[in-house]
Amino acid sequence: MKPYLVKPGDKVDLSTHNPNDTSYFKGDKETGKTELLGFNDRLETLQEMLYAQHKHKVLVVLQAMDSGGKDGTIRHVFDGVNPQGVKVVNFRVPTPQELDHDYLWRIHQHTPGKGEIVIFNRSHYEDVLVVRVHELVPKSVWSRRYRHIRNFERMLAEEGTTILKFFLHIDKKEQKERFQSRLDTPQKRWKFRPGDLEERKLWKDYMAAYEEALSKTSTNWAPWYIIPANRKWYRNLAISKILVHTLEALNMKYPEPEQNLVGVVIED
Repeated sequence: MKPYLVKPGDKVDLSTHNPNDTSYFKGDKETGKTELLGFNDRLETLQEMLYAQHKHKVLVVLQAMDSGGKDGTIRHVFDGVNPQGVKVVNFRVPTPQELDHDYLWRIHQHTPGKGEIVIFNRSHYEDVLVVRVHELVPKSVWSRRYRHIRNFERMLAEEGTTILKFFLHIDKKEQKERFQSRLDTPQKRWKFRPGDLEERKLWKDYMAAYEEALSKTSTNWAPWYIIPANRKWYRNLAISKILVHTLEALNMKYPEPEQNLVGVVIED
């Protein structure tokens, strides 16, 4: 999945990234779904080892346009993991208390502790995306946040956090179809907000904001991956593969028992 990696210093042009791409898997959709189950099983084992060893910390950042598939990614990629060691944090509009602090204050409280995987469903990147597009602060303010974010993530990495960031890349046509599906399906209508259509009108502005954010904040310690996300099954497979391979590279192992258990007998 290296072709989806944004290398440090690369200038991202999202128009050159095909959101329909499935070229790095040779099978069909059903085969892909079957392979995903294998990654689910492997992730379950790795996550249990991570929790038991209580040494590493893992942060997964998901960003996307509305209907881009953040919830679906969490549901399918992390299917079967132990919720005791995995947390999902959804960052919404800042509260008055949060607004009284710097914009990273509310983020830092939710970063993973030892043995944890934390998934950010949206993240600190909203402060260089929504804030920029809606001109909530001047350019002189949001433009320096790229440096803040790089330094913040570097500090987390140097303190033992493995960071993976995924931009779920869909096109405008796919978003329209997903919005229509929400309107047409009674069980999905709760997910649709009229305000989503206003955001949709700003598509070009958001693409420009994403391109700059991806270009300026993909680092060796906190890389971005641009994941083709029009095909949900391929999106899930690609992220699972990257996540599993990253966890395997940590060379984790189960801890030894606190006491020598040789000769221990369980009585009837």
